[in-house]
Amino acid sequence: MKASRTFASAAVALALAATATACGGGSTDSSGGGSSSGKTLTYWASNQGTSVNVDKQVLGPELKKFTQQTGIKVNLEVVPWSDLLNRIMAAASSGQGPDVLNIGNSWSASLQATGALLPWDSANMAKIGGASKFNASALASTGVAGQPPAAVPLYALSYGLYWNKAEFKKAGIAGPPATWSQLIADGKKLTGNGKWGIALECGQYQENAHHAFAFGQQLGANFFTKAGKPDFDSPQAVQAVKQYVDLMATDKIASPGDAEYANNQSVTDFATGKAAMLLWQAAGTSLKLQGMKTDQFGVAPVPFQTANPTGSGKIDTMAAGINMAVFKNSKNLSGAEKFVNFMTSTAEQKIINGKYGSISPVQAAASQAVNPTPELATLKQVLANNSAPLPQVADESNFETLVGTAMKNLFADAAGGKSVTDSTVKSELTKAQQQMPAS
Repeated sequence: MKASRTFASAAVALALAATATACGGGSTDSSGGGSSSGKTLTYWASNQGTSVNVDKQVLGPELKKFTQQTGIKVNLEVVPWSDLLNRIMAAASSGQGPDVLNIGNSWSASLQATGALLPWDSANMAKIGGASKFNASALASTGVAGQPPAAVPLYALSYGLYWNKAEFKKAGIAGPPATWSQLIADGKKLTGNGKWGIALECGQYQENAHHAFAFGQQLGANFFTKAGKPDFDSPQAVQAVKQYVDLMATDKIASPGDAEYANNQSVTDFATGKAAMLLWQAAGTSLKLQGMKTDQFGVAPVPFQTANPTGSGKIDTMAAGINMAVFKNSKNLSGAEKFVNFMTSTAEQKIINGKYGSISPVQAAASQAVNPTPELATLKQVLANNSAPLPQVADESNFETLVGTAMKNLFADAAGGKSVTDSTVKSELTKAQQQMPAS
């Protein structure tokens, strides 16, 4: 999910989109925009599987099923995470977009601010079964509180700590770490002989920002004030970011090569035994596709600062997930709404979340899950008890881009042998805050 452009270009795109007078889909160009016919839809799906082709294999039969039921053909494009936000911003500002699209749920408020997306007010929600069909925590990550959601939940996710059972046994460690100090101690025992304690995706700005938020919550940092103003370089934020970067810089339990990882290479390193731990969202399906058997790994909550934490100290993951949105000037709004209804139906949710190994945000589908895997049972519990939504403010996507890129720079320093101190972390976060677009 490495950004294909710099953080500055994403900020500019957001500013352009926010001032656009004609936003959304509805292009009559069948090669790239939304559909002009009531019998077709263009759908941009996010890359959820190990490759674009895997997503096409997962979604293809379901889209054919929708066509059989409605007569509406869906033209699918799976967009890599490295391109997705920039593609959406460009579509919002140009008016040349798809009818339906997936978005990272943390972007909901930022994209809502562009005015490009269909508001899911009570009338529109009624067309897909009502807001009550969705899990409340998932629905909280669909836009600014008090405004109609800009999207609806499609897949729900949370971070977990994946651990290699054989490597832990070999190192004489009984089970997964529960606290940060235990994570570091275990990581050092697991590092050596060409293997590392933990695999990180340090070149992926979104991944960096997600962890900064979660560890920031544990330490009292929110990265935005209650008034929605950026607060990237508070002492608590500096501590949270440094703690994460120190896994490579000071603790030396993550490989310097991880500084360049941006395309799920950390998952591969864990699956192939090069690292004994991994912080990831619903990695099980990807691990099995890479040859790792279910009984070879365990999943536990991401470690906390201390044992038995309380308050925000209990947060160890963002409320992660994927939302589904509609460009409001689609030429086929009726068909788009029918498609959203189909994809969020109980039957379909059980199928697609089952294939991806994610948690259904539709309550009926989640409750009907039979014999969930230990992985999903853990992630579901974490999502319910230890998650918080990223700030639902218009500048959230800029937070991810700027803070995540600042952390990428810090990891690059660590990999190159440069000292990472409180001062250097604060300097990078201050620069990130100064690069925020003016309100």
